[in-house]
Amino acid sequence: MHKVTKSLGLIPKMTIIPLVASLSACQLVTTEQVVEQQAEQLAPQATNAAHWLTSELLLLAPSVAQSNLQLKSTLLEGQMSQQAALAKVELPAWVAASYPHLADFKAYKVALTNQQAKSWAKGQVIIVDSKGELVSFVQQGELLDSLYTLTANDANEVSDLGATVLADSVQFKLWAPTAQKVSLLAFGNSLHNPANKIAMQEDKNTGVWQVKAGNVAALDYYQYEITVYHPETKQVETIVTTDPYALSLSTNSTHAQVVDLNDKATQPAGWASHSVPSINKPEDNILYETHIRDFSASDKALSNSAWRGKYLAFTDMNSGGMKHLTALRDAGLNNIHLLPTYDLGSINEDAATVIGHTSSMQFVCKQLPELDECQHSWDKDTRVVDVLKSYPTDSAKAQKLVSALRQSDNYNWGYDPYHYTVPEGSYATNSMGVTRIVEFRKMVQHLHSMGFRVIMDVVYNHTHQFGLAKNSVLDKIVPGYYHRLNPTTGIVEQSTCYTCGNTATERTMMAKLMNDSLVTWARDYKIDGFRFDLMGHQPKAEMLQARELVRKVDPDTYFYGEGWNFGEVANNSQFVQASQLELGGTEIGTFSDRLRDAVRGPGNNTRDTQGVGNGLLTLPNELQIDEQIKQRYFVAMEQVRIGMAGNLAEYDLANKYNGLDKRLGKNVPYGDQPTGYAFDPADTINYVSKHDNQTLWDNSQYRLAFDLTTTERVRLHAQSMSYVMYGQGIPFIHMGSELLRSKSFLRDSYDYGDWFNATDFAGQNNNYHVGLPPADKDKDNWPLIKTVLAGHQDRDDVSSADIQLAKGMFIDMLKIRNSSELFRLATADQVQQKVQFLNTQKSVNDKNHQSGLIVMQLDDTQGEAVDNKFSRILVIFNANNEQNSFKGVESQDYQLHPVLKQGHDPVVKETKITAEGIDVPALSTVVLVKYK
Repeated sequence: MHKVTKSLGLIPKMTIIPLVASLSACQLVTTEQVVEQQAEQLAPQATNAAHWLTSELLLLAPSVAQSNLQLKSTLLEGQMSQQAALAKVELPAWVAASYPHLADFKAYKVALTNQQAKSWAKGQVIIVDSKGELVSFVQQGELLDSLYTLTANDANEVSDLGATVLADSVQFKLWAPTAQKVSLLAFGNSLHNPANKIAMQEDKNTGVWQVKAGNVAALDYYQYEITVYHPETKQVETIVTTDPYALSLSTNSTHAQVVDLNDKATQPAGWASHSVPSINKPEDNILYETHIRDFSASDKALSNSAWRGKYLAFTDMNSGGMKHLTALRDAGLNNIHLLPTYDLGSINEDAATVIGHTSSMQFVCKQLPELDECQHSWDKDTRVVDVLKSYPTDSAKAQKLVSALRQSDNYNWGYDPYHYTVPEGSYATNSMGVTRIVEFRKMVQHLHSMGFRVIMDVVYNHTHQFGLAKNSVLDKIVPGYYHRLNPTTGIVEQSTCYTCGNTATERTMMAKLMNDSLVTWARDYKIDGFRFDLMGHQPKAEMLQARELVRKVDPDTYFYGEGWNFGEVANNSQFVQASQLELGGTEIGTFSDRLRDAVRGPGNNTRDTQGVGNGLLTLPNELQIDEQIKQRYFVAMEQVRIGMAGNLAEYDLANKYNGLDKRLGKNVPYGDQPTGYAFDPADTINYVSKHDNQTLWDNSQYRLAFDLTTTERVRLHAQSMSYVMYGQGIPFIHMGSELLRSKSFLRDSYDYGDWFNATDFAGQNNNYHVGLPPADKDKDNWPLIKTVLAGHQDRDDVSSADIQLAKGMFIDMLKIRNSSELFRLATADQVQQKVQFLNTQKSVNDKNHQSGLIVMQLDDTQGEAVDNKFSRILVIFNANNEQNSFKGVESQDYQLHPVLKQGHDPVVKETKITAEGIDVPALSTVVLVKYK
């Protein structure tokens, strides 16, 4: 909350950009949308095209640059304004190197010392012309870095920001260099207590405000009151906010709580000494993406209903979910990836008011009487889920009710960070105080005891809100610093999310906040690795530094993330990004859309483009009739091969077996980019499904030929996953993919509750066709969905037996991947030596070409041996719905992999190995081995 206490009264109050109240995941916006939105928002405002870089250097956009300008700062009410002349100078060479997006700006010298600049920065800073008219407001994020982070023992060296419990007091430190006054509001151990207001003092060197409070103790609640000029209102504001370095919170994050994470009150029994699984190399990781609520919300075998959708569900070994994870663990799964579990801004943590799908309709209608469903009475036993089940599956009724409940329910993916270093309270049985810490640790400890490493999905590229909005924190404390602003308008960039504000991790103290947070999760919560949302919006150098800091407390941590290249930082326009094409060779993994699109088909919500995994060329649907299919197929097959070769830029498809000319991974096109961009297998995360977009099952039903049988669909689904599981690089599996999981065609299920996100670990159904997906995401797709459902004529409906078969086939894949180091090669040289594709032809018109067939050989006779059992492994992918034969090796030397001999798939057991060749069954991925 905030209140206005003083107004400078010099600049007319500007129109404040409205803050959208709706809550969302990462809703990407196009450049055109951003430009249009900013044009509308900025129309009545003055420009913000001045950048104060150091105490003596200021830049102005060419559009406003002129002579006879003054820098002007107005501080507290009653003080005179201060002005300093600006003198034009040549743009220093280092500016263009450090700030390439400002390379065409004009440079001005200002005669101020660092101490003067620190004082001026606490007020409203503007540029005026010779008549005193406003030319531009001033952005000063870079100045704050220059003043407070460039020397030894300044702000970024402060190691104890936040609340620190001492022997006789609690120390509070808050970096707020532009604040004019800061006070601690201490509430004791209850929010109902009146606040004890304690003045804090500023260290002028670091900009850190601090106090040691002898009357505050561990587990007490607190807030900060800050008096600061805020550019959103152009006034000095008195703002009450929480602590960006908070380690514990009250319900719904209104107050921070003092806590010592080494205190046994915050730890489950045995926490400090429990064993953490390790890995030998990153390539040994197999990543399984889960969502805390999805994991148990629909689990009928859960022992304690109070644990539904909670951290503690991961400790219930009688539940369907944990029995399923145990089966996957026994087959070789070793990493549980948790969607965001830090404090989220979009879920109501108050259990007394939140609506869930098990809530009674009477309870719902008391809160939302305007609902259509509330225009008549319900008995006390009727629940939301009962109403949803009553609706026809081909109607829009279910999605309408689910959409109406979104703002009141207990569901969100969580890509909306509020406090970065506190576990989310809605996943705890009690959201008030340290229960969330203890239960989060119990979850991690139990997963570790099972042999799983735990990965945390983190979102440091944006915050849930900014400015003076309710859930803003950083921008209330140091306005205009922590977020990336448009260089000429000063508006917070929002390319990563419609309603969120992009953070500026290129700034030292935002990077420090991220790094300190990561170290806390790794050291104090024993998190084994991190998946970074929209990592390409952060500097490569910062990602490398962050990993080194985490490695000091966890040497085998693994970093990976979304290396997409877009938005205001695209093409390294502001810094060298942590993007796909820049991270090659770092062993920071990036998701490969190359193999994904080749297997699934490019695009979403379409029947126009098939992929290798759903019938491209081999099983064309009625739309695949043009001659371009053959060329698309040829490129897609090469993309799959490069993907299974670790997506390596320098991998050469040519080898002694196929007679190809040199064909490197970087020469295989992916649109206007190279397919291969990695220089180490650990650079690549291979996947065909994750939380974003449709599930693998739904995506395939969009594209599959209508006449395929249910069995053929299941086999194609499993085969799509086999490209990931048998390839070099690191496999990434979306929870439930192995169970044919569906979200009823929903493209983006981030905030659409348990109905569309349900997962049945008992394997009785896959949640397919439970109603048309929500209108605001998929209404335009409803006609196509109806066409597809009608065309498939129920052949897309699966039985429990189908689900069990898919699960069994995936378990076999896990076992096979873990049976040999040949599937998990550690270097690019090893991949080039040991991985060959034997049936690669120059075109689909080659007389020897066999459509739909990929034959991959893993040859341990080349280079230093890594497998003490198998000398060679053949993996043959037959994407045809008829048997195919391969004659390119001395087939009698091979036999079916022992896992498949005893495995779950009866069809692959029909593989025939003769002196003439290997007969591979239809729609099968067959693994054969040659023993040493």
